[in-house]
Amino acid sequence: MLRTRAILRASSLTRSYATASPPHALVFLEHNQGVIDPGSLSALTAATQLGGKATGLIVGDSEQVNSVLEKAKRIDGLSLLIHAASPQYKHTIPETVSPLLESLLKDSPFTHVVSAHSAFAKSLLPRVAARVDSPLVSDVTSLEHDASSNSTTFTRPIYAGNAIATVKAPSSVNVKFFTVRTTAFKAAGEGSSEAELSQVDPIEVDSPTEHVKTELAKSDRPDLASASRVISGGRALKNAEIFQKTLDPLADLLGAAVGASRAAVDAGYADNSLQVGQTGKVVAPELYMALGISGAIQHLAGMKDSKLIVAVNKDPEAPIFQVADVGLVADLFEAVPEIIEKMKKQ
Repeated sequence: MLRTRAILRASSLTRSYATASPPHALVFLEHNQGVIDPGSLSALTAATQLGGKATGLIVGDSEQVNSVLEKAKRIDGLSLLIHAASPQYKHTIPETVSPLLESLLKDSPFTHVVSAHSAFAKSLLPRVAARVDSPLVSDVTSLEHDASSNSTTFTRPIYAGNAIATVKAPSSVNVKFFTVRTTAFKAAGEGSSEAELSQVDPIEVDSPTEHVKTELAKSDRPDLASASRVISGGRALKNAEIFQKTLDPLADLLGAAVGASRAAVDAGYADNSLQVGQTGKVVAPELYMALGISGAIQHLAGMKDSKLIVAVNKDPEAPIFQVADVGLVADLFEAVPEIIEKMKKQ
């Protein structure tokens, strides 16, 4: 695959630092049922690579915040953990959280604002960045901070991963906002010390937007975004029943998450939450099995960083074989049952 490099420069602001200050990142930590999201732990790792301090921010209602604080304060890399509790933050929406984040940046030591490249952060960070007149770099896969010039250089994929853009935010940008591709950074683990806790008052706003409901697809399988093994199916699986009967037994044996191509999701074979690709989830597991997936560029953008890619397709010219480490040209309805039987004998 041809890879090109583009050089871009973030727009400069009128203000500038008199002297270079050590980087201090504010990391927005998303959480669910008392557990910090793995993507936020990857964002914290990216923040620590700046070479300075990292402060976490947690919001929610009182019950949510209290349930996650004890675990969160022991995460490696955090020096300070800011938290704000309000019924308004029980279901986070950008309109209610952005005023709080903006207020924390006023006359603050923060030089960077970091988050996972999640659905919520993609709404929150651009809103706040615009309010404070700062640029935002999204979906970052690597970064380097130059302390002498107080500038930060990021890389991010563009054109569905076919090119890598290098983006430099100069010292004239007082606060640099960026989201990270979670598969590009290792999740931060538990540290040997505890971060200092700091409670701040919530900012109550009369939001024109309200949370209506949350619908989650329940599954006992590993989370697709963070699973070490993923079994994905494509449109060749014909319908939802066959999709499930073919992939589930193999996924059960491997302890794997189940994914799907956009074509399979659009055809109704699988839930939208299982979509892997440019407009779905980006995964980088130890093992990725693509069954009946042709390998459209949009799908490859979401899984090509996997450590081991195994493809089964009856079309020897399928593009998926160009990125596969192991390829099998065969009818998946014959190959998959055979693979399952051999695995059961092991």
